[in-house]
This record gives sequence, C-alpha cells and structure tokens, in this order.
Amino acid sequence: MQRSPEKIYALAFGAHPDDVELACGATLLKIMSEGHSVAVCDLTKGEMGTLGTPETRQKESEKATEIMGYRCRTTLDLGDSKLFYTEENLADIIRIIRHYRPDVVFANPPDERHPDHTKSSKLVTDALYYAGLRQLHTTMNGEAQEPHRPGHLLYYIQFKHLEADIIVDISKTFETSRKGILAYGSQFYQEGSTEKAATMIQRREFLTGLEARARYFGEQIGTLYGEGFLLPTTMAIHSFSDSFPGVPSSGSAT
Repeated sequence: MQRSPEKIYALAFGAHPDDVELACGATLLKIMSEGHSVAVCDLTKGEMGTLGTPETRQKESEKATEIMGYRCRTTLDLGDSKLFYTEENLADIIRIIRHYRPDVVFANPPDERHPDHTKSSKLVTDALYYAGLRQLHTTMNGEAQEPHRPGHLLYYIQFKHLEADIIVDISKTFETSRKGILAYGSQFYQEGSTEKAATMIQRREFLTGLEARARYFGEQIGTLYGEGFLLPTTMAIHSFSDSFPGVPSSGSAT
C-alpha cells in the first residue's frame, strides 16, 4: 500500500492556481507556524484565464509555493472550465487524498460566482467521503492505496460575502500571505498601470477589498485580521477547556 513519504496535516484544494492563496493563505501560514505540514493541490492550470498563459501561471504558482513554504504542491490538470463531475476526476482527487492522508482539508465553497469553484467544491467534498471506503480501490505509481477519510473539512470564502462559521486570527501571517498572492503578478493590478482592468480581480480595488474583508473578519473576533470558513457539519467539541480557554484575571474589559 502506498503512503505519502511524510503525512501531511492540512491539504488545501483550489480549482485554479491562486484560489488557495487568495482565500486561506494566511491560515495555512498560521498552521505551518504551529509546526504542521501543509500541501496544496490545484485541480486545473488556470489555462482559460483572460490574463497570463499556462506557462506564466505555472511559474507564478511555483513562486507562490516558495514564498509560502508549502511542503509540496500538485496540479491535477483536470481542465479549466471543463471541471466536470466525472468518475475519472473524482478518482484523481481520491488518489491525492489517500496519498497525503491529511487531517484537515480546505476547499472552495459550495456557493460561488465561478462555476469551476462550485464544481471543485462538490468534487472535493464527495472525494473525501469516498476516499474512506475500503471497497473503493485506487492505485498510485502502480501500488494500491489505503483508504483514508480526513477528520475535518473547511470551506474558505471567495467572491461571495458569506457569514463565517469560524474565524481564524491571521494577524501575524497576513502580510506574508499578501506576498504569496502578489506572486501571481499577471492576474492583479500593477502599481503605476494606466490600462483598464481586463478582469474583476485585476482592478486596483480588488486587493484593497481583500484587506477590507480580512479586517472585517478580524473585527468580529477582536483581532486585526481574520479569515473566515464555512463548516459542512456541526463542529464537535472534544476538549471543552481547550476550545474555551480561561481568561487571565486582569480586571473587566470595557
């Protein structure tokens, strides 16, 4: 049975290169700062994007990976704008899950503006379940894989404004995450540019909006920056005191 050379704690899926950095990059950095390993899997090369080329986007993805410090990154190349729910696509995602054996998985949200994001969400959600079935057999590099079902699935928030089920304090990792985003230079506003934006995300206001959202989520939990996530099921509390730690006695807050 084939296993990953080193088990990964968190695996983040994105329909396109830059999905992960834009929506949950600071949280992934926080996870790594806490001593855990992170891997990323892009389901497509983003080859149908208005800006850049597949070659450019690959180089930008490699640069972002280096900046962010992921343990590894995989591109499945399932077809930008052709990300259909097929048995083959589902099997490819199951292989990745069984290879890395993550505890936590991040995915595109079920309700989104871009059809590929919605399709990616459904594929990953179902693949997580099927990856745990012993009677569903997959192989990688000619070796049979063991079943594995991750314990936690979190949907990150993208274009649509959705009320988060949980918010992660990213105050210490936000600035570095911005560097990971800006690695995708072909997709975003370039300082000094006088050309009209060709896409919604190329507008100068787009990056400002990302910061505004991070500040909004941070405000909800009393921090500078935050990233919000949706949960597919009710969150279970196994250690009450770890989930609800005591507050130091330093007088009442106003």
